[in-house]
Amino acid sequence: MSRPGRDDAPDRLYTLTGGRSRSALDTPFDLVTLIVAECDPAPGMQSEHAAILRLCERPTAVVELAAELRLPLSITRILLSDLLAAGRVRARHPRRGDAGGAPDPDVLEQVLVGLRNL
Repeated sequence: MSRPGRDDAPDRLYTLTGGRSRSALDTPFDLVTLIVAECDPAPGMQSEHAAILRLCERPTAVVELAAELRLPLSITRILLSDLLAAGRVRARHPRRGDAGGAPDPDVLEQVLVGLRNL
């Protein structure tokens, strides 16, 4: 079984990102950053951007978007940075746990189980 995004032709991924290999430095998205759409897809919009907006009608984690789109995480982050710069999405970074900024181990365990189930 192949992993999502692994069998995509490199030229397709290059085209999706306009040749960029990294998202903007001022828009770092970690795996659990929640993305929320600020608008509906517009006519003529890149299909992947439109798909992200439809998926993000409710808060959706970056890792979930990558899995749904069947794209590598790096490509998903680039597409998200485009939408964020255009004001079409909002990023909600998760709150840090009370234990010195460390995430809650139970939440990490649930994320790990969810990733294994993908």
